[in-house]
Amino acid sequence: MSAVMACREIILQGCKALGITLRHEEGVSRIVYYYNELVKWNRRMNLVSQASEQEIIESHFLDSLTLLPQLDCAGRPELLDVGTGAGFPGLVLKAACPELVLTLVEPRAKRVTFLRHMARSLQLENVTIIEKRLEPALVGQLPSFPVITSRAVANISDFLELAAPFSPLGGTVLCMKGPKAEEEISQWQRDQPASPYTLRNIVTLTLPFSRAMRNLVIFGKTRG
Repeated sequence: MSAVMACREIILQGCKALGITLRHEEGVSRIVYYYNELVKWNRRMNLVSQASEQEIIESHFLDSLTLLPQLDCAGRPELLDVGTGAGFPGLVLKAACPELVLTLVEPRAKRVTFLRHMARSLQLENVTIIEKRLEPALVGQLPSFPVITSRAVANISDFLELAAPFSPLGGTVLCMKGPKAEEEISQWQRDQPASPYTLRNIVTLTLPFSRAMRNLVIFGKTRG
C-alpha cells in the first residue's frame, strides 16, 4: 500500500468511526496533501511532536475534524481559530469544508509561514491569517465572528474571557478539551458567575485508534 493510500485509509476509517461525513471527495485529497506537507516541514521546524503516521493523523487531523458536525458547511460559516499553530483545527476544517470563511490567529512566525504555504498550495480562498496574539488591543481592528474555537490556548474560563469582545450576541464558542473538561467548566462557573456565555452542550468523543477521550464544550453568548 502506498503512503498516500495508507494516509487516506486512516482518514476514512477514522472519520467513519467518529461518524463524520466528508462532503467533498476533494477534501480527503486535500487533507492527505496537508499531512504530507506537515511531515516534510516538520523535519526542519517543530510544528508537531514526532509520532507515527496514524498518531499524527488521529491527534491532529481527525481531532480537528470532530468540529465539522458543528458547522453548517452549506451556509458559508465564519470561523475564528485562535492560536491555530500548524492549522489545527481551523485549516483542517477549511480543507474539508471549502465554503468556510476562515480567520487564523497565530503569533509564531514560522507557523504563519507554514499556514500561508498550505493555504496557497491547497488553493483555499477566504482564508485570513493574522500574525498576532488575540488580545484586547485588536478590538475594533477585527470583526466579530459567529463561531470561535481554539484547541490548546487556555483553560475555558480564560478563553471565554478572551473571546468575548470578538463574539456577537448569539455567537458560539467551541472549546476542544480532554478528560478534564468538567473541572474547567466548574472553574469557569466559580470564576465568572456573570459570564455572557451559557453552556449549551458537551459532546464527548473517543478517538478511534488511541481511544483517547475528547470533550467538545459548546457555549453560546446570551448576554452582551
